[in-house]
Amino acid sequence: MTVLYIASGACSLAAHSLVHELDLPIRIESVALRTPDSPIHAINPLGRVPALQLDDGGVLTENSALLPYLADLRPEAGLFAPAGSRERARIQSWIGYLTSEVHVGGFHPLNRPERYSADAGAHPGIRAQAAEQLHQALAHIEHHLNGQQWLVGERYTIADAYLGVFAGWLPRPPGGPPGSAAERRPHLPATGRHMAALTTH
Repeated sequence: MTVLYIASGACSLAAHSLVHELDLPIRIESVALRTPDSPIHAINPLGRVPALQLDDGGVLTENSALLPYLADLRPEAGLFAPAGSRERARIQSWIGYLTSEVHVGGFHPLNRPERYSADAGAHPGIRAQAAEQLHQALAHIEHHLNGQQWLVGERYTIADAYLGVFAGWLPRPPGGPPGSAAERRPHLPATGRHMAALTTH
């Protein structure tokens, strides 16, 4: 059976939500991260989630690959778009933006500055720079969403599923009070609420 490996509070929530939304015959397995004895290391040598172990033993990783793959298993659901269409390219463009500008460019250094410098004295500066990067990245999304509910067109897509991860992380950014970031981004929490309804049973 195909198994999706996830972790609590991680970006694997996007793939997890799609499995529920699309009613896919995929087992969900929650694992611990950053622990040497976690079973995820036998599935993904990088020790990261999401990781999808296929029936034949093959493994797919990274949201930018997994979200399109899962959506293409149920094309009639309309969470992606037909190959060769502009809509598909726009959805992929947003997934790329969320990966590079929001996740890697913003949340990674904000949450784990030690990955960018072994000098603890440099960590406040790294976090401050990451917070500014995140502010700018989210401002771009917020501006785009002004007057519309979803990132591409009039319907929820895999790009919104990915955005929902970060909308869920906003209520308490590192070093900030609960709700401080979410209150400044009123258009973002809708995706987080949509996903919470799917994955909380």
